Amino acid sequence: MQLQHLKSGTDVRGTALNPENPAQIDLTDEVIARIVGGFVRFLAAKTKKPQSELKISVGHDSRLSADRIQAAVLRELTANSICALDCALCSTPAMFMTTQTENCDGAVQITASHHPWDRNGLKFFTRRGGLSGGELQAILADAENTAPKSTADTKISAVSLDYLSIYCEQLKTMIRDGVKDANNFEKPLTGLKIVVDAGNGVGGFYAEKVLAPLGADTAGSRYLDPDGRFPNHVPNPENAAAMESAREATLESGADLGVIFDTDVDRGGAVTADGEELNRNRLVAVAAAIALEENAGASVVTDSVTSAGLTKFINNTLGGKHIRFKRGYKNVIDEAARRCADGENAPLAIETSGHAAFRENYFLDDGAYLVTRIIIKLCLLKRAGGGLGDLIADLEEPAEEKEVRLGITAPDFKAYGEEMIARVESQAAVCADVKIADDSREGTKIIFQSPDTDGFFIFRLSVHDPIIPVNFESAVSGGNRKMAKTLLGWLSDADGLNLLPLQQFSEDFEKSY
Repeated sequence: MQLQHLKSGTDVRGTALNPENPAQIDLTDEVIARIVGGFVRFLAAKTKKPQSELKISVGHDSRLSADRIQAAVLRELTANSICALDCALCSTPAMFMTTQTENCDGAVQITASHHPWDRNGLKFFTRRGGLSGGELQAILADAENTAPKSTADTKISAVSLDYLSIYCEQLKTMIRDGVKDANNFEKPLTGLKIVVDAGNGVGGFYAEKVLAPLGADTAGSRYLDPDGRFPNHVPNPENAAAMESAREATLESGADLGVIFDTDVDRGGAVTADGEELNRNRLVAVAAAIALEENAGASVVTDSVTSAGLTKFINNTLGGKHIRFKRGYKNVIDEAARRCADGENAPLAIETSGHAAFRENYFLDDGAYLVTRIIIKLCLLKRAGGGLGDLIADLEEPAEEKEVRLGITAPDFKAYGEEMIARVESQAAVCADVKIADDSREGTKIIFQSPDTDGFFIFRLSVHDPIIPVNFESAVSGGNRKMAKTLLGWLSDADGLNLLPLQQFSEDFEKSY
C-alpha cells in the first residue's frame, strides 16, 4: 500500500469525506490504522519501552470526519495494548501539552488545519515536540509494509479525559500571574471586553473557558460552536474574509480586543479596539516586542516573506536581531531551537501565517498562548494609560503587499520550480535598477531600486505543493503591479507554469494606469 503521498511536511493529510465519490477517500480506516501502528512502533523504539507500557493521547478538531478517524485511531492503539487517553474535541497545542502534564509518551491530533471540510489528517507529537519530516516519512514507509492489528470489530479501550479544561486552567493561571491585579486577582480581566471569532473551529473554548471565567465581557463573539462545515468563513487568520469578520465583531461590539484562531488553534491573530488587524507583519511585531522586553538584544526568527519595515523595527526600535529563514513553521521553529542550542538567545520563532512559538512554551506553535501573551500585555498597557498600538507605533509598513500563486503544471514540479527560480535570477542579473538580494533564504529575492517600484518580490517554491508563491512588497502605490509586469515578461514562455494569476494582476495594472 502506497502512503507517502499523504505526507504534507510533518503531517498526514488526505481526503476523509467525499459523499459523491467515496472511492476518492484516501484516509480510510485501514490507512489510519496502518499509520497509527507505524507511530506506535516508532514511539516504542524511541522510548525503548514495550508497547504495553506506552501512553498515548488522542484528540481532534471540529471536522465532520473526526469521530470516524478517532475511532480508527483508538482501535489500533487498543489492538497494540496501548494505554490510550481519549481527549475528544481539543486544540492541537493542548494535545502536545498532554505529553508534558499527563505523562503521555506521545499524542495524536486529528486535524487538517484550515484546509477544506472534506480533508483531514494526523499530527503526531512526542515529548520533545512534533515529528520531523524524515521521521514521518519513515513511519509511513513502515506502515506501507505492515498490516494493522485492529479490525472493524476491535472493541475500543480508552480512558476519557477532558484535557481541554485542564489546558484552560493553565491559561487562566498564566493570565492571573501575568496581570497581577492586586484588587481582583481571580478575575483580572474584569472591565475588559474581548470578542473571539473561532470560525466554527475548536477555538470557541477560549471565550467560554478562559476569558469569561476571568471576568472578561465576551458578548459579540462569533462562531464559537464547533461545526466542521465551516459555514461562515474559513477559520484562518491569513484569510481576508476571516480577518474582516473578526474586525467587524470587534468594532460592532466596541471591544478592547478581537481574537481569531484557525481551526485547531495552533495559529492566532487579533484586532485592536480601533480595528487595526494584528496579523502578518504587525502580529510579528507585537510578539517580538513582548518577547524582547524580557530578552534584550535577542534574536527573533521569522519566515522569509516578512517586510523590510519589520526588520528595521526589530533591529532598531526593539534593539533585537531579525533572522529571516525559509518558510514552513517547523523550519522557523527548528532554526530558533538550533540557535538556542548553540548558545544564542532566540526566544521567539514566528511565521507571518500566525504560527508563533515562544521558547518558554516548549517552542510550541500555540495560537491561544500567543493571544494570552497579547492580552496580558494589553492589561499592563491599559493600566499605564496606553494600548497595543503603542507597541508598534514605529513599525514602518509597505504601501502595498501582495501574494500571487502560480501553479506548476510540469510533471516534476520541484525540478521545474528550481528551473524557474534560476531563470528569474538570470533575467534579474541583466536588468537595470534590479538586483538579487544576498539574504534570500529560499527561492530568490529580487530588489527593484527605481523610484516607481521601490520594493522587491520573493519568488519561491511552495514547501508542499506544486505552486510558486510570489510575494510582492513596495513602498510606493502601484509598485507591486509594475514589478509583476516585469516578472511576467521574464516568464512569458514558461509553458509549465500557470501564469494567469500574474497576468490578471498585471492587467489590473494596465487598466489602472
